[in-house]
Amino acid sequence: MLTSRDRILTTHVGSLPRNDKLTDLLIRREAGEAIDKALLSAEMDRAVNEVVAKQKAAGIDIGNDGEQQRVGFQTYVPERMSGFAGESKRKVGKDFAETPELIEQFMRRFPRRGKISNAPQAQAEVKYHDVGQIKDEIARFRRCAPKGTFAEDFATAPSPGIVATTLQNVFYDSHEKYLDALARELRHEYMAIHDAGLILQIDAPDLAMERTMMFQDLSEAEFVKMCELHLHAINKAVEGIPRDHWRLHVCWGNWEGPHEHDVALGTILPVLNATTAGALSIEFANPRHAHEYDAIRKAGWPKDMILIPGVIESTSNFVEHPEVVARRIAEAVAVVGDRERVIASTDCGFGTFAGREWVAGSVVWKKLKALREGADIASGRLWGKRSAA
Repeated sequence: MLTSRDRILTTHVGSLPRNDKLTDLLIRREAGEAIDKALLSAEMDRAVNEVVAKQKAAGIDIGNDGEQQRVGFQTYVPERMSGFAGESKRKVGKDFAETPELIEQFMRRFPRRGKISNAPQAQAEVKYHDVGQIKDEIARFRRCAPKGTFAEDFATAPSPGIVATTLQNVFYDSHEKYLDALARELRHEYMAIHDAGLILQIDAPDLAMERTMMFQDLSEAEFVKMCELHLHAINKAVEGIPRDHWRLHVCWGNWEGPHEHDVALGTILPVLNATTAGALSIEFANPRHAHEYDAIRKAGWPKDMILIPGVIESTSNFVEHPEVVARRIAEAVAVVGDRERVIASTDCGFGTFAGREWVAGSVVWKKLKALREGADIASGRLWGKRSAA
């Protein structure tokens, strides 16, 4: 995993806006409709080429395929694993339960979208049966972004815990047994990414977001215990992958809402610090969690871990001023105590689910450009010179 030498590097969390044609094809495929495979393949080629070019133009150092080939960051899993059928009955999150008009706004704003709270459930033993799809994803990315296009390449995959909480279990005797099965099977995807030479990013919003979702009725102490269980499943699934070859993303849920019931970072930070990942990606730009650097300031930051702070908010069409970005980066460097172990990023993805993009596509690229400009300003101040282009 790269560390900076003379400037702050930039990356993002993974998903980027999909065009309307690709969105429609992905949603139809997820719904079980017959899709022209050649047409879908050609559209994926076009989409990945486009997001690679736009990441480069925006100044992203560590890039990916924008998750253009998936309908959702974790809901694509039933396409590659057997055992899933029917429909999960996910709890309504506290944000939406207490503010029902948000649900009405959501339905009006995103009338046609990939499955979110109604994804399939585990009705039989889960088995990863199609490594070919992840290999195809990687091969397409490599065609569109040959080695050297970015300073470093990454690919995302969901944590066992976020799959377990959104593709819910009606087969296994316990949540823990379901987690163990998912960790064992998702390892196939993790290893395919690692073996291809890409940095693996595991997306684990379950370690924070699920406090207000599936585990909203647990006490805080009980939720922390659940987080420990979920993190253990991740660490077990990546055994053998060196820490500097994978990073962990944690967030409180990528939606526009009050977030009043979010768990504090300080509560879960001891759990997160037990990860075997070489880098931790956390939200810090949204209004509810911009103060959370205080938790790191109090607890300290591991000397062998990179911080990937969100310095660009991912649900708002505001384009952050580069000076704001630079200030956020400076605060992150201050709590880590090392400018070379901070990589500037976004809070979360911009295309978490097909058809549910909070930020207009053209605005996303302006935000990523502001990320680079802010990182350059911060670099100039941190290194006491004009940063490298």
